[in-house]
Amino acid sequence: MMPGRFRRLSSLVRLAALPFFSATLACSLVSVAHAQGTHLWSESRFEDFERGTPNGVAITSDGHLVPGPESTAVLTTPSTYVWAVATDREGNAYLATGTPATVLRVGPDGKSTTIFTSRDMSVQAVRVGPDGSVYAATLPSGKVYRIDPHAENKTEDTATLVFDPAATAEKPKYVWDLAFDAKGQLYIATGAPAAIYRVANGGKATLFFKSDEEHIRTLAFDQAGNLIAGSDGTGLIYRIDPNGKAWVLYDAPKKEITSVVVAPNGTIYASGVGEKGRNSLPPLAVTGQATVTATITIVAPGSVQAFNGNTLIPDGSQLYEIPHGDGAPRIIWADHDDVVYALAWTSDGVLAATGNRGRIYRVHDDGTFADVAHLEALQVTGFADSPKGFCVATANAGKLYLLSHGAAPEGTYTSEVFDAGMMAQWGRAEVETGGGASGIDMFARAGNIENPERAWSDWKQFTPNVGPVGIASSRFMQWKLVEHPGSVVGGVGVNFLPVNVPPEVDEIVVAPGTRAAVSPPQPGQPQQLTINFPSQQNSGITFVQPEAGKEPLQAIKERTAVTVRWSARDDNGDDLVFSLYYRGEGERNWQLLKDHLRDRYYSFDSSLLPDGHYRIKVVASDAPSHNPGQALTGERVSDDFLIDTTPPVVTNLEAHLENGKVHASLTATDAMSPVSHAEYSIDAGQWQYLAPVGTIADSLTEHFDFSAPLPEPRPGAEAPIDPHEHVIAIRIFDRQDNAVTVKAVVR
Repeated sequence: MMPGRFRRLSSLVRLAALPFFSATLACSLVSVAHAQGTHLWSESRFEDFERGTPNGVAITSDGHLVPGPESTAVLTTPSTYVWAVATDREGNAYLATGTPATVLRVGPDGKSTTIFTSRDMSVQAVRVGPDGSVYAATLPSGKVYRIDPHAENKTEDTATLVFDPAATAEKPKYVWDLAFDAKGQLYIATGAPAAIYRVANGGKATLFFKSDEEHIRTLAFDQAGNLIAGSDGTGLIYRIDPNGKAWVLYDAPKKEITSVVVAPNGTIYASGVGEKGRNSLPPLAVTGQATVTATITIVAPGSVQAFNGNTLIPDGSQLYEIPHGDGAPRIIWADHDDVVYALAWTSDGVLAATGNRGRIYRVHDDGTFADVAHLEALQVTGFADSPKGFCVATANAGKLYLLSHGAAPEGTYTSEVFDAGMMAQWGRAEVETGGGASGIDMFARAGNIENPERAWSDWKQFTPNVGPVGIASSRFMQWKLVEHPGSVVGGVGVNFLPVNVPPEVDEIVVAPGTRAAVSPPQPGQPQQLTINFPSQQNSGITFVQPEAGKEPLQAIKERTAVTVRWSARDDNGDDLVFSLYYRGEGERNWQLLKDHLRDRYYSFDSSLLPDGHYRIKVVASDAPSHNPGQALTGERVSDDFLIDTTPPVVTNLEAHLENGKVHASLTATDAMSPVSHAEYSIDAGQWQYLAPVGTIADSLTEHFDFSAPLPEPRPGAEAPIDPHEHVIAIRIFDRQDNAVTVKAVVR
């Protein structure tokens, strides 16, 4: 048995009724960005195992791997679709194909022979009659032919026509299914309009039953000789007596009944697809062989459209049970991802052939189910029983498989490829088994590219629950188990330790003249700013939901402060701590500014550093997540920035009255940043902008020479003692907004 810790994890994962807990746990087990320490890749739910590849192993709905039927590829046909399959007493299989439209006979040895070729688009249905003849229905002509099973290359001209819709009063456009009663009479299910025709032995087709539905899709007989029919339109299941009197057994929730099958005890099973009242699928375009230039567009059932489109799913499927006698119909299985195309009854449950993932399910009356086969095709379209097992038809690609009646003597299950996100060491595999580890063999392989066929290691056998799996350190790994009769596997977990990688500092921005706002700004506070990274300032794009850690940083304008902001990441998901260093221009050594920072920004007073050009280095360390001495670091250096807290120096200030104006001149010099502009005010009046000589302020030294008119006396102001005296104040700014104010008195 598995260690208790993993058993608890396995049981907790199955608590699907607790979505929050399940989602949280799933993220912790299979996350690519890992936290520190050893991790566990766990697979113990049906959804987990579905991502792998079983062969001779069934995946049960409660999350177990058990021995299942073996699926063997028998034949790949030249056709894209195999629409139906039938078998005879000798074990030959007959395939109805499309593109090209043929009937193939496949012997028990797997060799195929074309016994019928049609100019139509496809052969939609095929059945073997009581006399051994093969009956084939074509699309879109809606004709049915009888073919000698031993013939070769029969055509519409040489095969026997037993049903021609043009010869009927209703003139249906489609034939969907064929069935024979105990007397050997042929029943033909048609669409547009929905009707069933009966052809007596060697006789003429007569109307047996007509419905107000769109199509009769599927037929089966019960033990009393009643015909069970499923419709497309409103999803009705009929029981029709030998006289053609119909009774609706069930008005199903789905609009189309794709298959019906009757158990020996009289219980009826039916599959339904598509939502009533709407068809979200486009019309089916059926194109013939290369020699046919016309494309015929027809309105077909949703399941057939999904069959051709291979990516369209008409709202999932349901499986219904109608008990024999007076029992009420009920839904015993539903799936949102698969379309059921065919059913087959077995004593161990109903087999459901589905698309568009090539799955075969076995469903029990109590609603439990198992995924018993993953076939290499998009759709599984039909079953036909044979002494060796069920012959299984597929489409996209058109193939024939053999599914054994019983469990395979030995089955394999190969997990999905797991990506650790980085190089990892692989430890012990914890395996939960029902019959002990002796019933399974386990293997593992590894690689550093996602495709296992590209230079991965060979499979290496290991002993579950004992020691490491024994594969080399790698980014990707995969496990495989071989199950023997009686074994049950409830979960597999592989321990791994990601190789520690150093953190990375991605961006640094230094904003002199700002201070980070630790609380929301209040009215009256200095101007509010936002500090973004350069990568977020391209083409005017606004990031509605910024990447975590890169949200805009709110700050306030403060001349004597400097704010540093950085973004960093650690691919191991480790906690990080940061240290800041500074270095002045011309210096070689870095000086510590601040360490043990958890935030990814830092503001400091610019007065801590003399004026000059500087750079900041941010060092990120994953020390909080590792043992002492095992931490790794990453760093980045900022661009050059300037600290300038000293205002300009004013020299040669002169001012005098000249022609009723104040004429002034001065020289302003700044040690670090260019002088940007000046302002003047006369007699405490309004400040007026002033440009330097030449109007462009771009130098450390600028000259100002100007004449300013005297202001008009302000109404109500006290009369000056000396009306000829005036005071001019001049304020000089550098590019860092450092300012100095000087004055002169003129008379």
